[in-house]
Amino acid sequence: MKHFVQELGEHGHPTVVFSRRLQWGEEFVFEESSWSFINLLKLLWHYGLNPLRMSMWVEDILDKFMRWVGVLRGEEEGKDLKDTSFHGQGHLPLSLVAPSCVQPGFSQKFINQVVCPAMRVNYGAFLAGAVSLAGVQSGLWSVKGGNKLVCSGLIYSSKAEVIPGTVVSIEPKTRHQRGDPVKLYEVTYNTSSGLTGDTYDIVVIAAPFGRKMANITFRNFDPPIPEFPNPFQQIFTTLVHGRLNTSFFGYQDPQAFHLGAIFTTDNPKLFINSLTLESPVGDTGTGGELPLPSAVWKVFSNEELSKEQLSLLFSSYDSVKVKPWLAYPQYSAPEKFPPIVLHEQLYYLNGLERAASAMEMSAIAARNAALLAFHRWHGHSASVDQEDLHERLKTEL
Repeated sequence: MKHFVQELGEHGHPTVVFSRRLQWGEEFVFEESSWSFINLLKLLWHYGLNPLRMSMWVEDILDKFMRWVGVLRGEEEGKDLKDTSFHGQGHLPLSLVAPSCVQPGFSQKFINQVVCPAMRVNYGAFLAGAVSLAGVQSGLWSVKGGNKLVCSGLIYSSKAEVIPGTVVSIEPKTRHQRGDPVKLYEVTYNTSSGLTGDTYDIVVIAAPFGRKMANITFRNFDPPIPEFPNPFQQIFTTLVHGRLNTSFFGYQDPQAFHLGAIFTTDNPKLFINSLTLESPVGDTGTGGELPLPSAVWKVFSNEELSKEQLSLLFSSYDSVKVKPWLAYPQYSAPEKFPPIVLHEQLYYLNGLERAASAMEMSAIAARNAALLAFHRWHGHSASVDQEDLHERLKTEL
């Protein structure tokens, strides 16, 4: 993703990170200082070596995963694996990483007060759990103007013809050119002008299956394209421009409140997952500023907040914007992945979301699918699922 940002000329800058607190019921359990050294001492005092153990565990998991990505990019040291691609369930990265995702020895207190809040902000299961924990460590970044500029910039730079429509169905077709049968896919889509379609040699589906998501009908495939259970977790994002009710968080004096983010533990009494101060997408600050009396706050919750709940969180507010969205898959162990190759030249990207759902994962899945489609179209069988590669990677990783 950083390579995309650099190539497109967008200015990436670190995300603004404010002081934060973890909450258990009505009692706060940990508050970060603006001094990293003090934070380290406080973490060691509260949780012993658990924070260091977690950091090393996350680094180890992501390092193993990045080595798998290195194979995909042809970067594995000492091996001629340029542009290797993988297909099918057995070669998805989680199958390589999962064996090391054993209980790393965290204390129950640390899990309840640190790990759970991180996963409530993101998600949690196997590799996804490691990704969610990585998401609350330092080194995060964002794009000036908004991360969406990466997507629009890539579309523009590819010079692709973009058809603004919704795909309704896909059907295999056989046509004869100079007497030879040619296999194609007829894609029907709905645009502002009505129902229309076209035929394509290769089709890549880059949207999650499911009636609430892609909702694509596969017609006359033999054998039929199976249905993949793919429930997604609905999250409510509530953006509020207003004054925080600091007394709700134990601060009777609003001037003494200097927190920019509050993460919550898994407690039935709590009706939010997190509350964070939002910065403008054009902000180039380095962070650390104190929140203004009236600011924009982002609240994550599993249910839509009621007026009573908003009144508990905010003493007053000018505007409220609520956005329910299917944020990421509902993770459960063990995960089962749909195949990447659905038909001869029909590919599915979003199965990789069953490992973790993020822009970076989408980029990895897209690269793999592009390489896979290219190699299979040109008959480069030696570059697809190389002999014994999966077992060698499992041994090495």
